[in-house]
Amino acid sequence: MEPFNSIANPLSSFFFICILLLLANAASGKTHHHDFVIQATPVKRLCKTHNTITVNGQFPGPTLEVNNGDTLVVKVVNRARYNVTIHWHGVRQMRTGWADGPEFITQCPIRPGKSYTYRFTIQGQEGTLWWHAHSSWLRATVYGALIIHPKDGGSYPFAKPKRETPILLGEWWDANPIDVIRQATRTGAAPNVSDAYTINGQPGDLYKCSSQDTTIVHVDSGETNLLRVINAALNQQLFFSVANHKLTVVGADASYVKSFTTSVLMLGPGQTTDVLIKADQQPAKYYMAARAYASAQGAPFDNTTTTAILEYKTASCSSNCAKTNAVFPSLPAYNDTVTATAFTTKFRSPRKVEVPKEIDENLFFTVGLGLDNCPRGASSSNCQGPNGTRFTASMNNVSFVLPSNFSLLQAHHQGIPGVFSTDFPAKPPVKFDYTGNVSRSLWQPIRGTKLYKLKYGARVQVVLQGTSIFTAENHPIHLHGYDFYIIAEGFGNFNPKRDATKFNIVDPPLRNTASVPVNGWAVIRFVADNPGVWLMHCHLDVHIGWGLAMAFLVENGISEVESLEAPPVDLPVC
Repeated sequence: MEPFNSIANPLSSFFFICILLLLANAASGKTHHHDFVIQATPVKRLCKTHNTITVNGQFPGPTLEVNNGDTLVVKVVNRARYNVTIHWHGVRQMRTGWADGPEFITQCPIRPGKSYTYRFTIQGQEGTLWWHAHSSWLRATVYGALIIHPKDGGSYPFAKPKRETPILLGEWWDANPIDVIRQATRTGAAPNVSDAYTINGQPGDLYKCSSQDTTIVHVDSGETNLLRVINAALNQQLFFSVANHKLTVVGADASYVKSFTTSVLMLGPGQTTDVLIKADQQPAKYYMAARAYASAQGAPFDNTTTTAILEYKTASCSSNCAKTNAVFPSLPAYNDTVTATAFTTKFRSPRKVEVPKEIDENLFFTVGLGLDNCPRGASSSNCQGPNGTRFTASMNNVSFVLPSNFSLLQAHHQGIPGVFSTDFPAKPPVKFDYTGNVSRSLWQPIRGTKLYKLKYGARVQVVLQGTSIFTAENHPIHLHGYDFYIIAEGFGNFNPKRDATKFNIVDPPLRNTASVPVNGWAVIRFVADNPGVWLMHCHLDVHIGWGLAMAFLVENGISEVESLEAPPVDLPVC
């Protein structure tokens, strides 16, 4: 028999190459191309029309649907008058830090009239994530759902729901959100709270001029549907409930969880929760509702309630439902920390998981607010915080300052000196009673652009300790570029001897945003297997602006697949 000869058998060779290409394509998933045009669009809410910054004229923006393993290529064209970036919240961005999106961290902003194309692949994630602007307060209106289905031929670890509905919880100002934060930055005071919450962009029946546009979700009697709930609010944790219906939680932050049933959800900004809902009630209209979980004592907050309607599609309901009011759910009180905690501590991974046991980097980060003394020579109009101060916030007494001439990732990759330092403290510079009466001498942090360096592959534990400086509250802490295991949470000051016994290293939940309890702590673990510069910050946008953030610099590993990719040619310049 003659040996195979590709020249003698060009047709065989051609088919062989085609088969290889088909196999490679199947393994790598599909590529989805999208255009995002950032533009001002007239949007009417609460009786008034505002020139609102949107994507493609939509509010909320378009829902993107992909499969695990697919690649997204999104060209963002900025036709607005503000700088903008887009962050793909919760996407691991393995080696593609240039596509992560936080302004001045992984890229310079896209200037008005310019564009940038984000390219990244979804790897090993399934469930609900979202995307949003990561520049000033544009996130108030520039956001949308990112839904990741199982790979082709794959299935959910639960019975396939009849239909799926994204439920985006948002926050609306009857003003230009950029003006709101600019005024607060100028005065040093807290920004005005929002005027409404929204479900899929609509405030709902309890607000003026809103009931005709209330979001309606249709169901058929007996069917089970999947609600993909996203807290896209800027500054507020939210309770969410559906009248007379139980919610079975099956996923969070694009990871499956051991299912459990509840009547109420609590989501911090940035968090997502996938729930199954069975239409097993009398055919009628039932309110879905969300209102604030406001844990900061004495701090003003938007104390309104947004609603949508779950409506049964049956002949009996069609004729009767129009004449009857929707049933209203029972929501927890705004300060019900017991209910919030009972919910967040129920999460478990579906099975035993590989939690790092040996720890290379044992870090302790305090998170909380502070007050800056009025700068010498400043006008009292610029110091309208408590007792003539300016609000600030910090981690380990460092109030994070964004660079302005280069992004941190660019400065790291190109070795540009003077943009940042790598001396972020591994523990607070001063040990104190974090959740007790804190000495006024500790209320004023230092300002700086400090990173913490991690070797590739380092096994990391971070204790996130809330503080009661000025006021204690629940902080949703989000880490870019990583999922992490939340192995424990509790109240008071973390005590390693006492609290290590509570660590769950068997089946803790995998999340990208942890709700650090009011006057309490949470412990997270992850392996630093994604090189780049990764922001960790409070997802209450007012707090990140005040400096409640830091960043990890994760070094390259040995091989190319352990190293950051080269920057794209169209990376925006500062």
